[in-house]
Amino acid sequence: MTVRDNTNRRLKEVLDIMAAGSWEDQKPNGGEVLAEAVARIPFSKEESELLSGGIPRGHKNLTKATAELVKAGWMSKGRSGWEITEDGLKATVAFKTVDALTAALADGTPVPAETPLPAKPVAKKAAARKPATKAAATAKKAPAKAAPKKTATKAPAKASGVEHKDQPASVALAGDFGTILGALVNWDPAHDSVQMKLDAKRGTWKLTADLPAGKYSYKAVANGSWDENYGAFGLRDGANHEFEHAGGPVTFHYDHATKDVLRGE
Repeated sequence: MTVRDNTNRRLKEVLDIMAAGSWEDQKPNGGEVLAEAVARIPFSKEESELLSGGIPRGHKNLTKATAELVKAGWMSKGRSGWEITEDGLKATVAFKTVDALTAALADGTPVPAETPLPAKPVAKKAAARKPATKAAATAKKAPAKAAPKKTATKAPAKASGVEHKDQPASVALAGDFGTILGALVNWDPAHDSVQMKLDAKRGTWKLTADLPAGKYSYKAVANGSWDENYGAFGLRDGANHEFEHAGGPVTFHYDHATKDVLRGE
């Protein structure tokens, strides 16, 4: 099975997951959809390799491939999230196999007009699933000795006339670089040095760290407790974020709307 074959299989899963999610009151966000697709079809060794930006090769390939679904008019990506279209729902009926879906996307084949919408899926009992990546096995690391809990200062609800709802009281980046920043142990979400600051105007959290060259892992921990933590793709209790850094300052941005962490200015 080639890398492209695996990407095509996950792309079919993405469309199926979004179709199933269309029946739910709360639609899954893009990160959750990608994470579920990878959980169903885990990355191969080659796809797990981290690229220069710290993103697994397979994740980059899949994210790029979802543009094909947008181009076909089967889904849309907006500021409020991802949404499957009526044609996208019908595509899951018209093109039931990976090969059929892949050929339709490659050839620009439209969904036949007479195609019906898919039936509502039968609810299934939730079952445990394999982690999406090897990092998921150690996704929830705790320090050898628990650090004392600190009472976090609640973030302001308003600033500059803009209201930001449902923000956590605090967000920390717990990872294997904690001691570099000044924490007593790594993976401690309670230390002051790993706390992010809320940009009340943007509604996102920010932390800038000066790190030496190397590979790092971390997760976002909300409200000072591992009970609420977010990993890769913004998935709760998901796999660790991983990245390779050339050395120097790096800025992390956490958005509680997507539960994901990005790096940049």
